Amino acid sequence: MNFFRGVMGGQAAGPQPSGAETIQKLCDRVASSTLLEDRRDAVRALKSLSKKYRMEVGTQAMDHLINILQTDRSDSEILGYALDTLYNIICNDEEEEQDESEDAVTSIPVSGKHKNVSIPDENAQKQADDLGAQFTDTFIQDPEHVTLLLTLLEEFDFHVRWPGVKLLTALLKNQGVQLQGIILVSPMGVSRLMDLLADSREVIRNDGLLLLQQLTKSNAAIQKIVAFENAFERLLDIITEEGSSDGGIVVEDCLLLLLNLLKNNSSNQNFFKEGSYIQRMKPWFEVGDDNSGWSAQKVTNLHLMLQLVRVMVSPVNSPGATASCQKSMYQCGLLQQLCTILMATGVPADILTETINTVSEVIRGSQVNQDYFASVNAPSNPPRPAIVVLLMSMVNERQPFVLRCAVLYCFQCFLYKNQKGQGEIVATLLPSTIDANSISAGQLLCGGLFSADSLSNWCAAVALAHALQDNLTQKEQLLRVQLATSLGKPPVSLLQQCTNILSQGDKINRRGSKVQTRVGLLMLLCTWINNCPIAVTHFLHNQENVPFLTAQISENLGEDERLVQGLCALLLGICIYYNDNSLENYTKEKLKQLIEKRIGKENFVEKLGFITKHELYSRAAQKPQPVFPSPEQMLFDHEFTKLVKELEGVITKAVHKSSEEEKKEEEVKKTLEQHDNIVTQYKELIREQDAQIQELKEQVDSMSSQKEQMQTTITQQLSQIQQHKDQYNILKLKLGKDNQSQSNSQGDGSQVNGLQTEELTQLREEVEELRKQHSLLQTQLGDKDAIINTLRSEAAQTAEGTAGSGSDNTELLKELEALRTQVQSQSAEISQLKTERQDLLRRAEAGPSDAVDSSDGSLDAAKMADLESRLAAQTSETERLKEEASSLSKGRSELEQQLASATSTVAILQTEKSKLQTEVQESKKEQDDLLMLLADQDQKIHSLKQRLKDLGETVEDEDDLDARDQTDEDEDEEDEEEDED
Repeated sequence: MNFFRGVMGGQAAGPQPSGAETIQKLCDRVASSTLLEDRRDAVRALKSLSKKYRMEVGTQAMDHLINILQTDRSDSEILGYALDTLYNIICNDEEEEQDESEDAVTSIPVSGKHKNVSIPDENAQKQADDLGAQFTDTFIQDPEHVTLLLTLLEEFDFHVRWPGVKLLTALLKNQGVQLQGIILVSPMGVSRLMDLLADSREVIRNDGLLLLQQLTKSNAAIQKIVAFENAFERLLDIITEEGSSDGGIVVEDCLLLLLNLLKNNSSNQNFFKEGSYIQRMKPWFEVGDDNSGWSAQKVTNLHLMLQLVRVMVSPVNSPGATASCQKSMYQCGLLQQLCTILMATGVPADILTETINTVSEVIRGSQVNQDYFASVNAPSNPPRPAIVVLLMSMVNERQPFVLRCAVLYCFQCFLYKNQKGQGEIVATLLPSTIDANSISAGQLLCGGLFSADSLSNWCAAVALAHALQDNLTQKEQLLRVQLATSLGKPPVSLLQQCTNILSQGDKINRRGSKVQTRVGLLMLLCTWINNCPIAVTHFLHNQENVPFLTAQISENLGEDERLVQGLCALLLGICIYYNDNSLENYTKEKLKQLIEKRIGKENFVEKLGFITKHELYSRAAQKPQPVFPSPEQMLFDHEFTKLVKELEGVITKAVHKSSEEEKKEEEVKKTLEQHDNIVTQYKELIREQDAQIQELKEQVDSMSSQKEQMQTTITQQLSQIQQHKDQYNILKLKLGKDNQSQSNSQGDGSQVNGLQTEELTQLREEVEELRKQHSLLQTQLGDKDAIINTLRSEAAQTAEGTAGSGSDNTELLKELEALRTQVQSQSAEISQLKTERQDLLRRAEAGPSDAVDSSDGSLDAAKMADLESRLAAQTSETERLKEEASSLSKGRSELEQQLASATSTVAILQTEKSKLQTEVQESKKEQDDLLMLLADQDQKIHSLKQRLKDLGETVEDEDDLDARDQTDEDEDEEDEEEDED
């Protein structure tokens, strides 16, 4: 610590060390110190010196700093100092350099004193850039250093993560390609960087956006990885959170990153469209009624948003992808929103211009979008079509040049592959459709074509040429257009007026003398008469046109006029190539002779080549949008460059051909035409035969498919019949009926109909048997019910002790009562006999005291014996009656037990009855279903047999089957009659 106090702190005696010596001592301290605090202080000192002593710190301390990143991972503070130091020596930001240049003289504290250092001269920035690149190369020599830096980005500590993000961004700025390659092969390298967008600290998230911008530049592989790491979702969410177009610089950074990901990357564009992210762009373009006071940031944001839309529908994309995006933009309402901005008031000029360009590419080549754009009206009174309002701006020389170019591009895109729109534009020029009370697109184009402004002449000529592009019908219709040049003079055709202006080019102060105007008119005429012999004839019919063209081509003019000469040669060459020889004075041969005499073939071809050799030709051929740095350079149209490329070769060949070659070619053509006619006839015959063969093949295929379907149907029917047989057998097993003998006794003839007659007969028999069983069960159940009722009444009578009806139990009760009466009477008699016996015994005991003779004694003895016998008989009878009463009581208890068992038996029988009734109902239902299925199958088999007969298959005669069916039906009727009997 004393060392740092001597270097950074108080006064010290002796000579002061230089900056390089101080840095060397600090580096030694970092390398040799064992205390973390000492190393931390040394790195902090290096950080403070790194901006002013960038070279010394970078050359001496970089290895030590990298070693700190590897070894002192546990201390976030020293890591942050090391990363900041590396950033200072590698970064080439202009802001950092500007901060350095603000101080005329800087001071570095060395041992308490200051040493003055002068600022570098004007080469400082270049030297700084070289230093940054040099130190970046040193850092990335070992790819492990970049991997180490990516690992440090996973640290959540702010003092580590933020400097790491800035350092990696600076490395990418200096050596982007090498860093991209290292990060691409690093495991989870891109994913770690994508996590920065999810950081809750906005400063890290925002610098992460800058990092990803540098990372995704011109690297399709990294762009795809970033896109599939859910970048679109995160970026759109950030834009929405920040306020969309009203947001700040963060929105701009997000939009720049989206442009990097989507531009010239078809895979990401398709992923963006498939993810329904186009729909999320619509709210960006919602503008209010008050559009005044737009901030510069809002203008920048909206400009980038429009560029993002254009990237999705750029003409350089594949046609299929562009068409799909155009369709999505129309369906989600994005095109409608853009048209609203287009017609709004108060929109800044550059935003309006970019909106026009965006709408142009959204509708280019899309018929639906073009039709919608044609229906858009400006909010004026009366309402005017948007196309008319835009054309008014195009032909107005007071409008900005870029705005006029944008309107021209919009008009070209509206007519691109849109024959309907071309017809509507040309129709506004025809006499029958002109409305004097309103301004039409055709009137504006004619006005611009003949105005005093050369730029308006050129724009109107190119716009009108696009109305004729690849449309022969409109080229012929435009020949009908008549113009009133001045009062008292007859009207002239539009074609004639254009050639008149060209022919006046040699006169002073004429509009045709301006190169831009003449180039525009020549491009219009070339497009007009191309591939249109009628228009060529109209052009040649004017006797002044051919001499003017030959004069222009043959003259030796200046550099500016060479392009006009080349276009005149192209126009004359078209007149030769598409000449139908209807005018005797200007046939193909005469025009070629004229060229050979007055111009020369070689000179003509040379002048024709001036077009493609012009410096502005290649620029216009690159892309459809007319982009020119100044109005004077606005000479070529993109579609016209295609036409020149197509015609230059064929016109050169046509001019070089001699008359003999022409004759030979004509003879060859005639011969070829004859051969072609013969070949055409044979082709027609072959086409007819092919059509017939194709028709027969289709019939064969149809019949084959029908046959296959029938076979499939038959197979299905057979399988269904087999299933029904199996179901029938299962049903027979359930019902306990085995009809195997009846099934085997059927004849082979019934097999034709799939045993339907046999099964029907068996089913009927089963139904009858089930009915009989049902009747029998009903009778048995009735009997059971009667017995149950009787038993219930007897049980009730026994319980109550009252006499019932004349049932068996009542009789038993009566017998018991009679027996009781008899027993009582016998008991009374016995009692009487016992009484009499007692009397006799008492009288016998009286003996001698009583005066009784012998005859009376004999009588008493006889009575006694009689009484004894009667008493014995009564006693035995009583015992017998008691035994009968006991037996009757036992019988009664047995009857009661039988009643209880009968009641339980009745309950069981009732349960079985309900089950049987349920089974009978189910059997009836199944039998009915089977009958219906068999009837349907019989009908299907009949129809299939008819089809097989129609197809020529052999099928057994129906008469035999009918006879068998009739026999089976008679037998069924006899069986039914017997069953009824």
